Amino acid sequence: MILGRQLEDLRTRAGVTFGQAGEAIGMSHSTIRRMEQAKVARLRLSDVERLLRTYGVADPAEIETFLALTREANKQGWWHSYRDVVPDWFGAYLSLEQAALHIRTYEAQVVPGLLQTEEYAHALLRAGHPQATDEEIDRRVALRLARQDILARDRPPLLWTVMDETALRWPVGGPAVLRAQIDHLLQIGEQRHVRVQLMPFARGPHPATRAGSFQVFRFEAAELPDVVYLDGLVGSAYLDKQDEVSAYREAMDRLAAQAASEKHTRTLLGALRKEL
Repeated sequence: MILGRQLEDLRTRAGVTFGQAGEAIGMSHSTIRRMEQAKVARLRLSDVERLLRTYGVADPAEIETFLALTREANKQGWWHSYRDVVPDWFGAYLSLEQAALHIRTYEAQVVPGLLQTEEYAHALLRAGHPQATDEEIDRRVALRLARQDILARDRPPLLWTVMDETALRWPVGGPAVLRAQIDHLLQIGEQRHVRVQLMPFARGPHPATRAGSFQVFRFEAAELPDVVYLDGLVGSAYLDKQDEVSAYREAMDRLAAQAASEKHTRTLLGALRKEL
């Protein structure tokens, strides 16, 4: 995404159209658009170098900096070894999650993946993939747990979650699994970089009542805009236009203001645990 943004900026400042850029590397104008939008799997070094020269970049050191960034962009993520259970459209999500500085998430029905216990994840994934083999479910669980390693990094992202009370009312895995899941939420919520808020039924309708679950990613790199992720059964949507992202950021702010505070959430979680 950083590389695409920089190439777009160079092309715009050079006054080069999509069509002219495509002709320079023997590609269509739509391919240039996809390159700038980070929607291509890999970038050829020769294509990037020719584009740079087309845009007026002649300094060998500057070109090499771009080529080094291209090599980095072409590296496969650690989750590539799970490609047998990862849909193509979900790979982008994993990239965003790994690179994010802040992750704000609203979940309407389940505990967020980064906060799930192994047993909860197993029960949830088994329900969501009834035709999958035990081995496939185990692989999916392993991937979900591996994603959680970002919370143990030296510089972990800030994870700020708002969950509807429904998420802990659904009998996922049974009472024992839910009790263990609540215990995990209470424990991990003590970490400074993890904030957990519960939206009680009693608070009534809220800003995301119609929106469904979503995530807002923020990054350290100035070239990257905030990105909103919307999940679906057979695909996903990634929003980065300012007006769209602003709407979800505002909804997230209102959710956090309307939900129970972190302290009150701990009390609610304890009460929910006693009911199981």
